[in-house]
Amino acid sequence: MKKTLIATLFIALNLSCFAITPEELSQQATAFYSDNNFNKTMELLLQINENDRTAQDWLLLGNLLDDKGERDNAIFMYQKAINVDKKFYKAYYNLANNYADNGQYNMAVSNYKKAASLNKENPFVFYNLACTYIKLGELNKAKSNLNKAIMLKSDVPEFHYNLAYVYKQLNKDKLAQTYLDNFNKLTEQASL
Repeated sequence: MKKTLIATLFIALNLSCFAITPEELSQQATAFYSDNNFNKTMELLLQINENDRTAQDWLLLGNLLDDKGERDNAIFMYQKAINVDKKFYKAYYNLANNYADNGQYNMAVSNYKKAASLNKENPFVFYNLACTYIKLGELNKAKSNLNKAIMLKSDVPEFHYNLAYVYKQLNKDKLAQTYLDNFNKLTEQASL
C-alpha cells in the first residue's frame, strides 16, 4: 500500500512538471496565430481558463470569430479584452473596425478615438478614423486625421489618395492634385 501511494505521488509530481501554464498557452497561441494556424490558436486559447486570459487572448479570440463572420461574438471578445485591460488600444481599434465594416460609423468613431488616445503613434488608427469621417461626410475631421496619418507614415499611397479625395470634395483642387501626385509617385515606387 505504501509503495503504491509513493508511486502514485511520484507520477503525479512528474506529470505536474509537464503542465502548461496559461502564460505558455497564450504565448503558443500567439505564435500559431502569427503563422496563420487559426485552428491551433483557437484550440490553445480555449484551454485557458477565462479568468486567466489576457487582453491579447481575448483579442485573438475576437479576431478568429470575426474572420468566421461571427460579428456579435467578436464584439463580445473585444469587450472582454477591454475589461481585462482598459488601456489595450488594439481591442478598441479592432472593435472600431468591426463597427465600421458594419456601417455603425458613430460607434466606430468613438472606438477609434479611444484607440488614438491610447496610441498616438499608429497611423492606421488615424487613417481608419479619417475613412469613417469620410463616410459620415465630416470632411474637415477626415482631413485632419489623414494629415496625422501621413505625418506618422508618409509612404502609404492610400493615405495620400484619400487626402486627395477629401481636398477634391472641399474644392481645393491644387492640394488635391498634390496628394494625387504623391499617390502616383508612391504607387510607382512600390511597383519597381
